[in-house]
Amino acid sequence: MNISPLPKGTQAVVPYLVMHDCAQAIEFYKKVFAAQEVMRMASPDKKKIHHAELHIAGCMVYMADECPESKMRSPKNLGGTTMGLTIYCLDADKVFNRAVKQGCKVVKAMENQFWGDRMGTVTDPFGHVWTLMQRIEELTPQQMMERSKQAMMAGKS
Repeated sequence: MNISPLPKGTQAVVPYLVMHDCAQAIEFYKKVFAAQEVMRMASPDKKKIHHAELHIAGCMVYMADECPESKMRSPKNLGGTTMGLTIYCLDADKVFNRAVKQGCKVVKAMENQFWGDRMGTVTDPFGHVWTLMQRIEELTPQQMMERSKQAMMAGKS
């Protein structure tokens, strides 16, 4: 029997988000990012989510409620996060506006970037940082380098 080294429907690197309220986060991500819930497993006491899997923008994202005894703490209890996630969207402005309407805080407003993407960043109500991007023009590496120099001289990055 030939077994694939990757579970069906996932990619090699899977972000694992630790939540203060995983059940609420799942519903939030369904509304904001059109996430599809693949599965969830309750903790033995049935009070928390031990593990859940969502598809967001075609990629698998794992998540669970925090588990201090395993050194897994949510951004709420850390007072920040140690990572961010980036989603390339078909319409980044639409997703950004929906995220803000649902309670995300704006970190960086949507703006065209020198490298050819439109980009904005939000923090969700659970403390996770999401950068929403959309490719708006194809540039050569040389064009990006030239625009980078111009942006640095103008004080933008």
